Amino acid sequence: MDAQLVAFTGVAAGMVAVPGADFTVVVRNALVSRRTGVACAMGVAAGLLVHTALAVTGVAAVLAAAPALFRALQLIGACYVLYLAARALRSALRACIGVGDEPVVRGGGLREGFLTNALNPKAAITFLSVLPQFVPDGSPVLPRTLLLGAVVVVFALLWFPVVALLVDRLGPWLRRPRVARAVEGVTGAALGALGLVLLLEPLLA
Repeated sequence: MDAQLVAFTGVAAGMVAVPGADFTVVVRNALVSRRTGVACAMGVAAGLLVHTALAVTGVAAVLAAAPALFRALQLIGACYVLYLAARALRSALRACIGVGDEPVVRGGGLREGFLTNALNPKAAITFLSVLPQFVPDGSPVLPRTLLLGAVVVVFALLWFPVVALLVDRLGPWLRRPRVARAVEGVTGAALGALGLVLLLEPLLA
């Protein structure tokens, strides 16, 4: 039995399941519809494929060695998360004053999930720092790294659609006007906090 691979599955499950921006955007999109939520979940998994490719090719190492480039990408990711936060808060405010919801853009869930994950350079650095620890001495690095990255992607493909389906299952309650406003407000606040952390960290570094 590959003990390191077994240990990594636990680490990967934790990496995926810990609530963050990915979890928040999946919940928000699942409130729109089951299809949009699942599409967002698929977008998150696709973003993880990007980070797997970065780790395998060593581009993540370049980001780690070039602080200015890393900070620039971090600022871009922060701005996108803040944009999502502003949309959620505006939606909550519009609901409070009785204005209709914004039209749902086709493919928006998939795009939001992908960009939220792919534009987070910390994910690439996390892949680069965690994956090598589970490559046994003497093992070929490329196939092993691909395998480990695939484990993370598989967990994402399992976890985030389940989150979307659970939110949709609770939809009749979650979509009540008062509850929906609260969810949008909390979602917007959570994304705003995450975005501010990402924004301020490189500026204060």
